[in-house]
Amino acid sequence: MANYLITGTNRGIGLEYCKQLQAKGETVIAVCRQPSAELKNLGVKIESGIDVTSDESVSELAQRLAGSSIDVLINNAGIIEANSLDHLDFESLERQFQVNAIAPLRVTKALLPLIPKGGKIILMTSRMGSIEDNTSGGFYGYRMSKTALSMAGKSLAEDLKPRQIPVGILHPGMVQTRMTDFSGITTTESVQGLLKRIEELNLDNSGTFWHGVKGEILPW
Repeated sequence: MANYLITGTNRGIGLEYCKQLQAKGETVIAVCRQPSAELKNLGVKIESGIDVTSDESVSELAQRLAGSSIDVLINNAGIIEANSLDHLDFESLERQFQVNAIAPLRVTKALLPLIPKGGKIILMTSRMGSIEDNTSGGFYGYRMSKTALSMAGKSLAEDLKPRQIPVGILHPGMVQTRMTDFSGITTTESVQGLLKRIEELNLDNSGTFWHGVKGEILPW
């Protein structure tokens, strides 16, 4: 039985991670700002009131968990806001960078002392952050922030090799969540694939950008 900590767990992919991991008998620590009724009903350990964009809040989380061990850290919290060239909102761009790119690094840095040798770190990025794959433009803040997150993941993979902690950079697929107007595959299908990628993650494939469901390597 392993200890998993997941951010952004009140709904969507984060909530589904909690469901499937609990069903497997794993220990789950669900981190969120405000837990949903569905999350509360799962019976997992919940660390609420945490804002991943706040140094103070993330430090509080680390203090709450002092003495614990985290075998797998899944940085799942994220937001998407549409920004076209004709309707650029620079506050929106900055907000998406804070949540999608900087916050996962903040959480990882704060909780790194709790991750043992052989532990794993997961960054939930997106194919929309692929520069080569971008053939439709738009979504400036989301695309740019996810590209930045992938770069952070690659750097973490290199920096953490001496500690024997691999880093997975995973695209969940087009998933039926509020972020996608409920288009695409189900969260169940997505997380089933993502958990396979996490199981396969090791030091040899650390820092690779994977399609979480199909298992293929995606272009940067």
